[in-house]
Amino acid sequence: MEILTYITENAIILIPVLIIIGLILKKLEFIPDKYIPLILLPLGVVGAMALGGWTFESAIQGVLVTGAAVYGNQIVKQLRKDE
Repeated sequence: MEILTYITENAIILIPVLIIIGLILKKLEFIPDKYIPLILLPLGVVGAMALGGWTFESAIQGVLVTGAAVYGNQIVKQLRKDE
């Protein structure tokens, strides 16, 4: 099952935006890494609702794009690890 099949075309632009915001937040030393996904979630939801209208479906799109951004970032990190 591929998550991108559930994300609408107008919301897909938020994935790289959220990844970049996450990278910026990671550079800020006063924000622990464990809180970055929690900060990205409302940003993703508001961003998707701004793009797609203030509906429940747009809020779900925000959750999906945030999940795709965080999951994609974690995949890259895990694949780079030496075990």
